[in-house]
Amino acid sequence: MRCISVALLGIAFIMPAYATLNVCNKAKHAARIALGRFDGRAWTSEGWWTVAPGKCAVLINTPLDARYYYLYGTDTDSGVWDGGTAFCTAARKNFSISGQGDCARRGYDRKRFFRIDTGNSANHTQTLQ
Repeated sequence: MRCISVALLGIAFIMPAYATLNVCNKAKHAARIALGRFDGRAWTSEGWWTVAPGKCAVLINTPLDARYYYLYGTDTDSGVWDGGTAFCTAARKNFSISGQGDCARRGYDRKRFFRIDTGNSANHTQTLQ
């Protein structure tokens, strides 16, 4: 029995911790999601993830390193999930934009993202309804 316990303990140290930022869509329509964040040095916005109704998507698949992240979402029925913090977005399918300011001058759209509080957890799931 002692050998099994030691073996299981060894496996626990070898396996990496799995932490993520997930978004689950409980709405009736597919949602397009953009993410805003601060990495300690710079603000960045990224997108788009498409999340089907009743499904979830992983936006970050590493341990979270900030308490606050920002999301913007829109669906095919003109619904939006937005808030009070401005970030730049792009119409193309995939984007990563450094900085929050001068969106129009740099050729981007400006959207207002809502803040999510992870409570400094390494793992968080946000549900859209």
